[in-house]
Order: sequence, then structure tokens, then C-alpha cells
Amino acid sequence: MNLVKPRRILLVSVSIGTGHTQAALAIEEYWRRKYPDAEIRHVDFIEQDSLSIDKIMKETYIKVIDVFPMLYDMFYRFTQKDRKGSVLQTGISWAMKNRMLRLIRQENPDIVVMTHPFPCGAASILKRQKLISVPLVAMITDFTVHSLWRYKEIDLYCVGADHMVAPLHRTGIPRDKIVVTGIPVKSVFFTAKKENYSLSRPVKVLLMGGGLGLGSYETILERLDKVKQIDELIVISGHNASLYNMLVALKQKLHTPMVVYGYSTEIPQLMQEAALLVTKPGALTCMEAITVGLPMVLFDAIPGQEEANAAFMEEAGYGRWARDIHNLEDVVTALLADEKKLIGMSRREKEWQVNGAANVIQAIETFLTKKMS
Repeated sequence: MNLVKPRRILLVSVSIGTGHTQAALAIEEYWRRKYPDAEIRHVDFIEQDSLSIDKIMKETYIKVIDVFPMLYDMFYRFTQKDRKGSVLQTGISWAMKNRMLRLIRQENPDIVVMTHPFPCGAASILKRQKLISVPLVAMITDFTVHSLWRYKEIDLYCVGADHMVAPLHRTGIPRDKIVVTGIPVKSVFFTAKKENYSLSRPVKVLLMGGGLGLGSYETILERLDKVKQIDELIVISGHNASLYNMLVALKQKLHTPMVVYGYSTEIPQLMQEAALLVTKPGALTCMEAITVGLPMVLFDAIPGQEEANAAFMEEAGYGRWARDIHNLEDVVTALLADEKKLIGMSRREKEWQVNGAANVIQAIETFLTKKMS
């Protein structure tokens, strides 16, 4: 069977956190390597104009997650209910559909691949109104399916794990539209894979809170500073400049040596050198750690999708979920005292390694070939 290979590809992500963007970049990287002559356009669907309504919406969304997590919990659960969720879906989609129409008409792509539900909704309304006919692909970038992702007009759903198929199918999405691909990560994480995990000295623990630098870092570092097995803390503050300055000042108060990075492109190497990752359970970060073979301790999960991510990671044996931040040092201490346990976690991660970007492109080619036959 000769697979149909789209030449003009439109990738659409949203810069709320880094996971949606990084997943799109991983797809773009693999696509360019496999098909150098392809025309690929990657667009951030949220405008950068400081006065735009969606920029204000993005910043409000981030602030709610960081400062009022219980309010976000109420929002998440409210929108999971079919009728109420569909009202919000419709509102967001209509607000953004004209921009999506301009984008599709400008780029004239053979296929549109989206890593966030907002552009999915906008594109789905356009297809429902018969204003576009281009195939639409959704790459769900969490290990759970929120109602905001569900649209009958999406032609192909790529999901991170097997357990996501049945819930998506139960909402009315045909089974043949759903493909388990894994969540795409960049190739450099495969290069940084730990061939044989061992708890060698110095014991380095990598602390991450997402690319936006969210999380209760000061409390967490005070807890980790009590763990005697840690020789060095490596901390990533992301794009949060005030957090970076706070961390630099906090270094002087800790007993454990600490290295602080802002936004860094060295994450694969830092993961390779670390004995343990302590992180918020963003799906992309978790998938990067799994690809490297780095055991995780998960903390400060945002209600909803991050809680689902943390539960999945723990059940699969890739990490431990510290549900109470005040017990974080106990969870980390117990793991660092049990090298056999850590080796087993790393082995299970490597057994599940998938090349999500390659699988997404394969799924798209197969879908287009069937559509053309």
C-alpha cells in the first residue's frame, strides 16, 4: 500500500504551558526529517498582542491555576458535564472561528494538526458550517479526555495511551477515528535515554514545575533540603523571572547545593544526569522522563487533567504521587533508599517507550490513504 503523504501541513498549538507547543514541535521535527520537501507551518493560536481578548484570557487562565486551584477544579468538573461543557465549547469556538478561517485560507493546508482543544473547536465549527473541508487531526496532550476536546467534525484523534480510547468512544467518537500514538517528544530525549539506571554519586534530583514556572517551589525546596541522600538539587524555573530571582536568593538558605536554570534547552541532559525527577505532572514532561527512563515523584497536581496524569503514572509504576506536599520528603527519601525500586521504575518506563511523533505521522498517512481509496 502506497501511503498518501500530505505536502502542506498546518500545526496549531496554544502557548498555555509548554506541553501543547512542545508536542507540536516534536511532530514538526520528525515530519521535517522524514519529508524534507514538506511545507510545514506551526502557529501559536493565541495572539501575542497584550490588548487582545485571548491574551487576557490566557493570562487569567494561568493565574487561576496558580493562585486559585480549587476554582480551576470547579471549572474543570463543571465543563466535564455534557450540556454545560458544550455551552462553553460553543462560546470559545465561536470566539476564535474567524481567526481559524483566515489561517486556513491563508495556508491552504492538506491537513491541520492541533495540540490544544481551542483551535479544535474553532475548526470544527467551520467544518460544520461547510466553510472548510480540510482533514482535522487532534493530538490530545494529556492522559485523560476532557469534554473540550470532543467534536464530531474531527477526522482523527491521536491519544497518549490505551485507557483513553474507551472514554472517547463512549462520547460518540467512532472507534476507527481514534489511534493510540503516545504523546510526541523531541528526538533528543531518545538520545538521552538511560541505558542502565543506577543510583551513583553524586545523587542529583531535578525539580521542575512546568515551563511557566508554576508551583510551590519554596515549600518544596525546604522539604527536599531535609533529604540526606540528595547531593545536589537542579531546579528549573521556566519563563518565570521573579521565580528565578527568588530561587537564586533561596540558595543561600539551603544546606543542599542547588543549581538554578530559567527556561532551558538542556532538559534531556539534565534528566539523563538525574537520579530522580520531582515535578508537576504535566503529560509532556512525564513523557519526556519516561523516554529517558527517569523515575518521577509527582506533586502539586492541578485538579483535573494533572491529577489524572499523576494517577496514571503511579498506577503504571513510572512514578510516585505525593498527594500531600508536606509528605514530599518522605516519598523522596523512601525512593532514594531503595535503588532496586528505582531500577524497576526505570525499566518499566523504557518498556513503554513510544515514538509519538512517528506514530502520529503514520496514523495521518494511513487515514489519508484510506480516505483516498
